Amino acid sequence: MKQAWDFACPDWEQRLADGRSLMPDLPLNADLARTAVNIYNKLRLPDVPGTPTLGEASGEWLRDIVRALYGSLVDGERMVPELFCLVPKKNNKTTGGAALLLTGMVMNQRPRAEMIYIAPTHEIADIAFQQTAGMIETDDKGYLQKRFHIRQHVKQIVDRRTKAIARVKTFDMKVVTGSKPSIVLLDELHLMSSIAQASRVIGQIRGGMITNPEAILVMITTQSDEPPSGAFAAELQYARGVRDGRVKNSRMLPILYEFPEAVQNSEEMLWRNPSLWKQVLPNLGLSVHLDRLVRDYEEAREKGAEEERRWASQHLNIEIGLGLHSDQWIGARYWEQAADETLSDFDDFMARCEVIVFGLDGGGLDDLFGLCALGRETGTGRWIAWNRAWCQPDVLERRKDIAEKLTDYSDDGDLVICETLTQDIEDIVEIIRKVSNADLLPAKAAIGLDPLGVTTLIDALTEAGITEEQMVAIPQGYRLSGAIWGLERKLKDDTFAHGGTRLMAFCVGNAKCEQRGNAVLITKATAGRAKIDPLIATYNAVQLMSRNPEADALTSPWEDPEFRISA
Repeated sequence: MKQAWDFACPDWEQRLADGRSLMPDLPLNADLARTAVNIYNKLRLPDVPGTPTLGEASGEWLRDIVRALYGSLVDGERMVPELFCLVPKKNNKTTGGAALLLTGMVMNQRPRAEMIYIAPTHEIADIAFQQTAGMIETDDKGYLQKRFHIRQHVKQIVDRRTKAIARVKTFDMKVVTGSKPSIVLLDELHLMSSIAQASRVIGQIRGGMITNPEAILVMITTQSDEPPSGAFAAELQYARGVRDGRVKNSRMLPILYEFPEAVQNSEEMLWRNPSLWKQVLPNLGLSVHLDRLVRDYEEAREKGAEEERRWASQHLNIEIGLGLHSDQWIGARYWEQAADETLSDFDDFMARCEVIVFGLDGGGLDDLFGLCALGRETGTGRWIAWNRAWCQPDVLERRKDIAEKLTDYSDDGDLVICETLTQDIEDIVEIIRKVSNADLLPAKAAIGLDPLGVTTLIDALTEAGITEEQMVAIPQGYRLSGAIWGLERKLKDDTFAHGGTRLMAFCVGNAKCEQRGNAVLITKATAGRAKIDPLIATYNAVQLMSRNPEADALTSPWEDPEFRISA
């Protein structure tokens, strides 16, 4: 096996700032690369007045990709077998992908090869297919029309010379199983976060390409308009690892047009400055123009924070941390700034606390069971939170739209997918017992419970030695208003910290407020079917910590000076 090429580009931030190519230096076959670019340049844009060639209307960044993909064939093996390209909307993304596939069809030598257009929906995949068909039909030399037969009724393009077929396929396990494609164009990967088993489908595609040494998988996508999750998050993080040099011997070439984290997450929101936008818009001046983009952004900003962030995610590849919406909980605005990743380990969390209370919230088999351990930090008095949730496997089947997200949170270690019906209760009792044994649990009002559906938990806690006085029913609905408002204030003034988990960011992003007179409601009803149980558990814990509890520690008589003297 040939040694893998190095796709790291550690100086990518400086390259973006300088307007230079993000393509690492690769030992390409110059003749093949030149041939591919010549073919690509002659293709025409079928949906633009005058049908200009891609040589006239495409940025150099796409020609760099063409060179890398088709100039990397060494002794019959493709050394750049995968591309992950993250590029904002209106940068010739889908059309460029269609041209990449057609270039590969022209250069293909494998008889009866299969090329696939695939996307989250059949309709999205059809857009790229129609662009390829249009490029064939607008070929002024007539060569492409003679060589390729377009079968619109079945969404296929047949190469009359090699009998190769390009076709649209549905993103489905049953459809892709058995395929051994030569080229796969996977468009809009970010939309697959909500598709159950998306990672398995992509794995099936990769598996089908193993037997073809010159096969190419092309993934071109924009950033997600909600926090990245599922297959998209996994592929994006892997691509970043390759780019930064952390992942070695990879088969994936990453081309990521995104701002550095310092720009994306700056308190000053530096990404709002249009003078920086050119760094992530490789087709600027061709398919996208700055003045039009600025006007579009100003309109989005006028509509509120949610629309501004959605726009920025799609047009500037800004990664969204929380899914903000117009009726958002105010505390969501300050949630990210309160993150403290050192709170992820429970033993370390306990060691930092002088007292700990618990909030719990759970429902049926379709819900998460949320826990919040809320401590008062020794020395600072700051409130620090540790969260965990449990769910039964039923949730993954009943809520396929968020199944990939829940699997992500399980991989993070913040969500436990129960192996038995009682695992959630057993785990929760063990955590509370551990705190009680460390003398950090108050003697009264230590555990805040949703009054509904907690009989089994109360019985288990009682058996573990937790007293009736330590368990408190927390009234829900408008009666949680005080905890909701109190947590908002503590988030804003930096006297509350949490572990910064993706699970809690998801729950906070789901929280919707409803004003009822002088009260505010954040309930499962107002959140719809989205999951907020761990957040409700946090409110329950806040309600108890607001009472300024003291730990029920056993005091040794040896700590009393008079006892020591008399002894």
